[in-house]
Amino acid sequence: MEVNRQIALQKVRSIANYQFGKGAGIALFPENVEIKCSKTTGKIRFVFLEKKLLATLRAGDGMVALTLNGAKRLLDAFSRPKFRVVVKDEAASFIADGRNVFAKHVVKADPEIRPYEEVVVTNSNDKVLAVGKALLTGEEMLVFKRGVAVKVRKGLTEE
Repeated sequence: MEVNRQIALQKVRSIANYQFGKGAGIALFPENVEIKCSKTTGKIRFVFLEKKLLATLRAGDGMVALTLNGAKRLLDAFSRPKFRVVVKDEAASFIADGRNVFAKHVVKADPEIRPYEEVVVTNSNDKVLAVGKALLTGEEMLVFKRGVAVKVRKGLTEE
């Protein structure tokens, strides 16, 4: 049984390293994580740390969808601007409520962000506000003044 757990841990770490870059796997998923598999398919679905959900593996493409807890761990391991979309402080409360990020509210963004990548939305103090999927590149988020930059999946204050 321990072998299967070690294989599952290595798999989720490898996916995180591929998706976010070298070192992300260990930063996101330490040794003591709990990995839950789907009862119907047997595939890895959820990763928990101390009963808190860190990430879900998406069924469609097998990539990591971060939770706010996972986003905080990732940001602690990587310095600015990696994975971050920084928004104006006056828009922060709306985004924390789960609203999408519009390009006109973006102050800074990781220039390496590509559309459909997993990103973390922060305020100017690097406090996590939301997690979601980028719809524009990091550079486009700064240049464009209209349209949705990040489709927010989960905001900080959402219940």
